[in-house]
Amino acid sequence: MPDSLPIIPENPDFGTAIALAQQLLASELTDAVAQAIAQLVASRDGARGFFVTYLTSEEPWADQPSPALIAALRSQPTYVEDLMVRNLAMSTAMVLTHERNADPAMAAQSQRVSRRSSEHLRQLESPSLRQLLQDLQQSLTGAGAFTDFLDRWGYDAEQRAAIAGAIAPLLD
Repeated sequence: MPDSLPIIPENPDFGTAIALAQQLLASELTDAVAQAIAQLVASRDGARGFFVTYLTSEEPWADQPSPALIAALRSQPTYVEDLMVRNLAMSTAMVLTHERNADPAMAAQSQRVSRRSSEHLRQLESPSLRQLLQDLQQSLTGAGAFTDFLDRWGYDAEQRAAIAGAIAPLLD
């Protein structure tokens, strides 16, 4: 790995992961950077820090993820798949929250994260990811693997319907 790339610790804390993600996103996407991203998303806090930085960034990578980036993310499905499903749900629900609060700028940012999450999920497609999306879909209308998550965030019927609408194309 080139000297300019940060060393990725095995289990970075959330704050460290954000800082590492910022450094990686400031680099050109090379095989070495993709490998470093794969190392970063290999832990839960590493993946959380990466996605919070990446999905909200101004970097064009997030709008049109490269095959190298998708391969790096696909190499670590344990945390990547679960967090991407949750990111889609949360950002989709937050669009409505921001619209209700008359904050169009934040609504647009949440819509961008939702769109990016959906595109990544489409490209990451796998049987385990499909199962997570089906679990989320089931949890929206009854008991399921994501019921506690949805309840913890207090999503109402309109937000749950929006989430269902966001995941439907991914299950077609």
